[in-house]
Amino acid sequence: MSAPSHEELPPRLRAIAELLPSAMRAHAGLHSYDGRAADLSPSGVRALLERLGGDPLDHAHDEAHLTAFENALRHELGELQWHRTNPLFHIGEMDLSDYEREYAPAAERDAARLAHLRLWPWLADNALASLDRLSAPIAESLIGAARGLIGSLPDDLPEDVRDAALAAHSRLMAHLEHAAEHGPEQAGLGTETLARLLGTGEAMEVDLDELAARADVERDRLRSRLAEAAGRLAPDRDPMEFARELTRDHPGADGVLDAAREWTRLSLEFTTERSLAPYGDGECRVDVPPPALRWGTAMMAWSGPWETDTASFYYVNPPDPDWSEEEADEWLEMFSHTTLPAVSVHEVAPGHYSHGRALRRLQSPVRRALPSMSFVEGWAHYVEEVCVDEGFGAYAAERLDDPEWTADHFEIGVWLEALVRVTRLAVAIGLHSGSMTVEEATARFTEDTALRGPAARAEAQRATFDPTYGRYTWGKLEILALRERAREQWGEGFSLPRFHRELLELGAPPLGLIDEVLRE
Repeated sequence: MSAPSHEELPPRLRAIAELLPSAMRAHAGLHSYDGRAADLSPSGVRALLERLGGDPLDHAHDEAHLTAFENALRHELGELQWHRTNPLFHIGEMDLSDYEREYAPAAERDAARLAHLRLWPWLADNALASLDRLSAPIAESLIGAARGLIGSLPDDLPEDVRDAALAAHSRLMAHLEHAAEHGPEQAGLGTETLARLLGTGEAMEVDLDELAARADVERDRLRSRLAEAAGRLAPDRDPMEFARELTRDHPGADGVLDAAREWTRLSLEFTTERSLAPYGDGECRVDVPPPALRWGTAMMAWSGPWETDTASFYYVNPPDPDWSEEEADEWLEMFSHTTLPAVSVHEVAPGHYSHGRALRRLQSPVRRALPSMSFVEGWAHYVEEVCVDEGFGAYAAERLDDPEWTADHFEIGVWLEALVRVTRLAVAIGLHSGSMTVEEATARFTEDTALRGPAARAEAQRATFDPTYGRYTWGKLEILALRERAREQWGEGFSLPRFHRELLELGAPPLGLIDEVLRE
């Protein structure tokens, strides 16, 4: 399907897109937003919010989906005025990494990047005008991400553009560094605010006490599953200590990409063989991420629904060559022979890549353009456990040239990843309800996951600026609960392929709307 310009979008969707042009480029592949950015100054946000709304859509589910996004933006930017407390909004508008992926000829992408870069002085001024409520913990946590923005500056920029961009970036950095040193220490949202933040965009009411209790139950279940899998390999060892030992066995910096390519191939083949996702076409390449994304470990950049069908990229980030041997080994534990298979299932198939292939088939512009990130991440996390249940570990063990690797290694990797995600949910609720400090959150990660030291603290600090980062587990739990309702309602007509197909036909819906698959 050819890509429309932003003027051809339905008016209400276009009003949302004017607030989220970076998401329109990266997720939806609407490249008429290339070289454009949102005005996130206080007055600019007010003006953009006033444009939201309009005549209802004919399709009830799409209307509810669209309304949830409008309500979320009104809450986040209108009531919470989050653009005044969270630099992520402004960093996202300055981010140039979208232009790295080969969705169009290089000259076309270079011109768009240059046009975008010319906006940096204006965007930095907007950020400084808005970020008057920036707390020290949030500023400290995001300095690295802001610093990484200049990683995507090309070498052949006109001198005046480069000088203006670097000066704008320096102004932003100085503002963040000052806030990190002198800003208020309080970063918590409060119980009521967090509940509304979680629920508004998902079209549902959220009871934080109930959600925290569900997180604790899930943690205990995951610990039990980890103990079972680890016990089959090392019956006399402490499960978590044994699992941590396994993560120290990795392919090395030179072997990470090749290992990821092997797991990409296996996950795609298995997903197709078991029909775990409706579509398995297209091309998925494994590569290192562009410079501006080097802060992450692994991520998927899919071919967007409105793009020409170009390659999607599973980005895997080896350690920085300048790091010490100890730092590099710590980083590579995230790509161990035990954890990389689960990461690849999550990012590729039946996870994000498979999801992206399904989005390309949708006709509804609302479903194509507006993803609930709780659904997106919940789906990719949910299918990790699906692959355990469906026997991916044994399937891979038969095809690998590694007699030491077993299905239990895959299981252990899935449970280790899941324990990090469920701890995020518990920590986000604890930190923002005021029942947990960053130090206590760090201790929770240290106790309940394989993370240690700086890695555990970094996860705890992330909750300060990303209070919805428990979305992985929350989304997974909602999909699992829906699956049981579908199994009961459909009876003999239930199958995983049917459930997955009908669920992904909704796109990436708000969690409160996923019961649509049960309607006759």
